Amino acid sequence: MFLCCWLALVALIPTTVSINPGVKVKLTEKGLEYGRDLGMATIQQKLKTIKVPDMSGEQRVSPIGKVHYSLTNMHIVNVGLPKSAVDLVPGTGVRLSITNAFISLQGNWRVKYLRIIKDSGSFDLNVNGLTITSSIAIKSDETGRPAVSSVNCAATVSKASIKFHGGASWLYNLFSKFIDKALRNALQNKICPLVADAISDLNPHLKTLNVLAKVDPYAEIEYSMVSSPTVSKSSIDFSLKGEFYNIGKHQEPPFSPKPFTLAPQINNMLYIGVSAFTTNSAAFVYNKAGALSLAITDDMIPQSSPIRLNTRTFGAFIPQIAKRFPGLMMKLLVKTVKDPIITFETNNMTVQAIGTVTAYAIQPNATLSPLFVLNMVGYTTGKKKASVMDLTLGTSYVGDFQVGSLDNILQMVLKVVVIPKLNVQLAKGYPLPTLGKMKLVNTQLQVLKDYMLIGTDVQFTG
Repeated sequence: MFLCCWLALVALIPTTVSINPGVKVKLTEKGLEYGRDLGMATIQQKLKTIKVPDMSGEQRVSPIGKVHYSLTNMHIVNVGLPKSAVDLVPGTGVRLSITNAFISLQGNWRVKYLRIIKDSGSFDLNVNGLTITSSIAIKSDETGRPAVSSVNCAATVSKASIKFHGGASWLYNLFSKFIDKALRNALQNKICPLVADAISDLNPHLKTLNVLAKVDPYAEIEYSMVSSPTVSKSSIDFSLKGEFYNIGKHQEPPFSPKPFTLAPQINNMLYIGVSAFTTNSAAFVYNKAGALSLAITDDMIPQSSPIRLNTRTFGAFIPQIAKRFPGLMMKLLVKTVKDPIITFETNNMTVQAIGTVTAYAIQPNATLSPLFVLNMVGYTTGKKKASVMDLTLGTSYVGDFQVGSLDNILQMVLKVVVIPKLNVQLAKGYPLPTLGKMKLVNTQLQVLKDYMLIGTDVQFTG
């Protein structure tokens, strides 16, 4: 999987008009080095498949005269790539260079001279000082996924030495320089097409990139690129759409992504910045799908809590409830009425929600009798603290009462039921941009102003 761990990310270059991204990715030199290590093993295997065609001809050798020769059954026995580098060309792309490489080859020889004398044997060819350089062009295909190709490839061999064995090998050794040059040229002509093939072999793997990834039954997230990557001497920074959509229905939210810049980081292979736009697009999608609602009953309250969801507890604050609906259990329906707003500050994430809390008395026959509807503006932070900012009475079916008297009860419900439920959903996470069997390791999360930063290394397991 040639250079997959970094090339797939570099390759996400679309032809669309540039807009602000919801997600940014920085590929560091550490990530490039990991990709180089993977790539060299692939190229080495590819070069071992070199097929050198049979060669034949004639050469005048003094004092014998014309010698007819043929070299057949040539095959590679060893390839060494001891030194290689992947360099970023600022503003341009990626350059692969291999130096001091060597190739060992074996084959058979056959000669005929003085019209009647024939002989045969074997030979060894050692090619040293092999240098390969190739620039890698990257574009988007028709699906928005990356496609790669090799351009400006060059392969040169500084020297080659051939040794003939058996029979009249002394005769071949008389014109070995001629054979050296012919075989060296044949190898040089074969190398660049194989390097190009190794790079092109990436494309089926690149098509596994999850440009559109399903999150759950409600949502999917799009990771298409919105602009060409910025290539510097030490990293590649590129921009993804990073937007949630309802499955099968891509409706834009009533807000747009704002510019943000990733903080300088070098310790991990990859850094992924997830902006508030991305998380707020998720809030827009889930609210539109009607997924941001929760029915709360007494069995969801810890047994140790003195506060119960029944008309006796609420009747202590609203006497009309206890009088009209004595001895009944209750249900609270909490739901949003507007899209939640998520903001990031250093070391803290805040979710602000505007919703309603509807209280019901559960009749013995399981029918629900509405008691009241409260309008609520609340927020919760990533530090797992919660606070009801404002409660107002929307509708009452039991007469007027002081809304403030319910603040402690709702704070408790929010803390022991709603926040844990929210944390469970957040802990499930959502798909990040990945390729095939790419695994994220040594992952760290920071919350910074306007975005979350994920630092991670990667491993390919197949």
